[in-house]
Amino acid sequence: MAKTESTFINMTATLVVVTLVAAGLLGTVFALTKEPIRLAELAKKNEAIAVVVPGFDNEPSQEVQRVFLDGDSLYLYTAKMGDEILGTAVETFTNDGFSGNFKLMVGFDPDGTIIDIAVIKHAETPGLGDKMEIGKSDFHLQFTGQHPDNFKLAVTKDRGDVDAITASTITSRAYCDAVERAYEAFKMAR
Repeated sequence: MAKTESTFINMTATLVVVTLVAAGLLGTVFALTKEPIRLAELAKKNEAIAVVVPGFDNEPSQEVQRVFLDGDSLYLYTAKMGDEILGTAVETFTNDGFSGNFKLMVGFDPDGTIIDIAVIKHAETPGLGDKMEIGKSDFHLQFTGQHPDNFKLAVTKDRGDVDAITASTITSRAYCDAVERAYEAFKMAR
């Protein structure tokens, strides 16, 4: 078999074929994983809603209200038992975490008292900032049962009422920022 000469046209044709095959494979993988990823994210969101506003019998993720605040959207999910509103779960965010953006789900009862808080997504340092997660520390419990009008959502170093996670003041401040943003969205939606 004769060896093909390396010309500009041959090299370009080979590069185009390789690029088309790679793009086709990448597109196929994306198409196959898009829906499972969306369903996993929805399941995680529904689990967080169940943690922060327990006992509902409706499908809060189907009754979503969008509030635009601080340059991004926050989502409010109304949790009901029959026709009675048990509370509102607010999907909130902060861009001030040690590792950047993270998302929380904050549950408020109808008068604005915090029911509970769950972390949806973060990239904080394992063993330090990740202690904001339920099960890794009791950090979130100091917010439970507090009303943001009477509980200053800032760490004690900033003259607030929140005891920061040891060695994770930046994460603690960001967490307070996200909860404050959730409360502002909750008030706007009422």
